[in-house]
Amino acid sequence: MTLVLAIGLAIALEGAAYALFPEAMKRTLDMIFAEGVDRVRIMGAVSFAIGAAIVLATLNFS
Repeated sequence: MTLVLAIGLAIALEGAAYALFPEAMKRTLDMIFAEGVDRVRIMGAVSFAIGAAIVLATLNFS
């Protein structure tokens, strides 16, 4: 249940960013698409690690 709630929150926040700042989101996506595959992979891995650390820290302190 908590996982579904977290996924829903992530989707809602991302949707809000696109709804409120469409031009900035488009520029950000253009910058990402201009990067090489390896760099995008590294950015994804770092984002995953940060997110996983936040989730683990939250679970350990609650």
